[in-house]
Formats: sequence, structure tokens, C-alpha cells
Amino acid sequence: MTDKKDDFIFGLRPVIEAIEAGKTIDKIFMQNALQGEIYHELKQLLAKHKIRPNYVPVEKLNRFTRKNHQGVVAFISDVPFETIQDVLPQLFEEGKTPFLLILDRLTDVRNFGAICRTAECVGIDAIILPEKGAAPINSDAIKTSAGAIYNIRICKEKNLAHAVDFLQQSGVMVYAATEKAEKLVYEADFSVPCAVVMGNEETGISKEVLHHSDEKIKLPIGGKTQSLNVSVACGAILYEAVRQKLVSEI
Repeated sequence: MTDKKDDFIFGLRPVIEAIEAGKTIDKIFMQNALQGEIYHELKQLLAKHKIRPNYVPVEKLNRFTRKNHQGVVAFISDVPFETIQDVLPQLFEEGKTPFLLILDRLTDVRNFGAICRTAECVGIDAIILPEKGAAPINSDAIKTSAGAIYNIRICKEKNLAHAVDFLQQSGVMVYAATEKAEKLVYEADFSVPCAVVMGNEETGISKEVLHHSDEKIKLPIGGKTQSLNVSVACGAILYEAVRQKLVSEI
């Protein structure tokens, strides 16, 4: 069964049919210790399509729907997902200077949608997300983005730190936006192939991704409030990059 308002499917057979029909599965949550023939059929199908389920207690599934979910809830998306290993070489072949955005475990769909809108406006070539721990790309995210999600490439990666390593080995500078930085965003060089990392709303960038990044940058804060909303901060950083690019063209 489906719930169009929240863009999810529930029930063993409906989820199997959705995957076989080629639907893009954004996230799938499965009850711990499920058993049965149909369950094992679903597990084999997930493995075949390299979809990694999140195993959760039944209480979490009940928060998605009170209907008979049979221990499985899958969020669907009509946005195709790619990998940065495929996208980056294409950008270089097209003669572009890659301008990328990495979102490390953002969970608020409206923040994600707002960031996608800004990213598309400034010319971000691709947004990189983790497979687990990111906000679902559902109708709320698409609405908040004003449809911009459809016009920007979305890459999902099993391990963001490994994705950062791949970018660096490919000649991409990786800037991590964190309040703990000493360097201001205005000191960064956005004229080169680069990626900006924005972190989780509560905990910021994970230690692993922060450690792998090339440089840490921050926005100046002059008031008593010590932090900005992540979508606002992201917009300010991306438009500093735009400013630098425009100045270099004069």
C-alpha cells in the first residue's frame, strides 16, 4: 500500500512490486527479526539492487503508519540517484570546474529542500549525500526546493569520508563549514574545483568527514546567537563562491 502524502510504501509485497517496477527507493526501514518466505524474497531483492535496509524496532514503523505495514516501510523518490564516481569524470570531460556540495546527515526535509533550491541557483554541479542518516527526498523536500531537486544531480554514497578521499584524489578541494574553524569563508579559494561540506543540524559535520577535509572554514558571527540555520549558512557560503567567480571574470 502507498501513502501519497508522505511518499512511502508499506507492506512486504507492495515494496517488492515497487522495486521490481523500477521505483527509486530513498530509504527502507525493516522490523528487527522478521521471518517468513516473502521477507526473505524481499531481502534477496534488496541485495540484488544494492539497497541497504535500516533495521528498526516496530515502534519506529508505527510512527510512520498505524496501518498493517507487515514490518516494512519504504520511502520512494522519483529523483534518480547517481554516484560521484560516475558524475565527477563527466564534469571534467565537459570542461567544467566542478562545484560540489556535500550534506553530512542533514535530517530536516525543509532544510534539505531549501539548500537544493539555493544550490541549483548558484550552479552547484551535484549534491552528495550519505545513504544512511539523510532526510528523505519526499514531496515536502521537493516543494521546499521549488522543484530545483529535479534540476540538480543527487549522488548517494555509502561512506562520505571515502567520497571525500575520491574527490581529493581527483583534484577537488574539500572545504568543511564548521564553527570550530579559524579561517573565514572569505579566505577560501572557490575558483578551483571544490566541494563544500555542511553538517547535521544538531551535531555538525561528523569527525571522520571533518578529519578527511582539506580545510575548515566558517562565517563570522557578530551577535549573541552563536550559530545560523544550516540552510542560511549554506546560502551565505555558496554566494561567497559566486562572488569570487564573478570577480575573477571581470
